[in-house]
Formats: sequence, C-alpha cells, structure tokens
Amino acid sequence: MSATEICDNFIITHPAVSQHLKVLREAELIHLEKSAQKHIYSLNPTTIRELEGWVAQLAELWSDRFERLDGLLEAEKKRTMRGSD
Repeated sequence: MSATEICDNFIITHPAVSQHLKVLREAELIHLEKSAQKHIYSLNPTTIRELEGWVAQLAELWSDRFERLDGLLEAEKKRTMRGSD
C-alpha cells in the first residue's frame, strides 16, 4: 500500500502514520519500495514470522505463570476456608 492508502485507514495525522511506518521499517517489519513519487509499503514475512514465534513463546510463558498463580490462589482460598471453620 502507499503511505496515503495507509493513512486513509486511520484517524491520526499523516505525520503520525509516517512516524509509525518509520519505526516499523527500522524494526524490519515492513519493506519500503520507492516508485517515482510513491512510497509503497509491504510486510516483511520473515520478520513477521519471527515476531509471531516470539509472541507465542511469551503467551506460553504467561499462561504457565497464570496457571501457577491460579493454583496458589486456590490453595490459599482452601487454607483460609479451613481456618475459619
């Protein structure tokens, strides 16, 4: 998509979108191809796959931690209920 086409999908200003695109380029999440006056942006599938893998690992880590926390809270709840009998 061109920068203008991307901007048309957001409520924020053109300069704000440009700054976001710059960050995405620097992170190598998107490619920029200059064609005359137009700047055409496309996703970088390699980096997107790496990001997906990282997010999946992070989700798994947090899922494990939440399960352990849930177990601790459940044990504490049972302990507290026994103590109030």
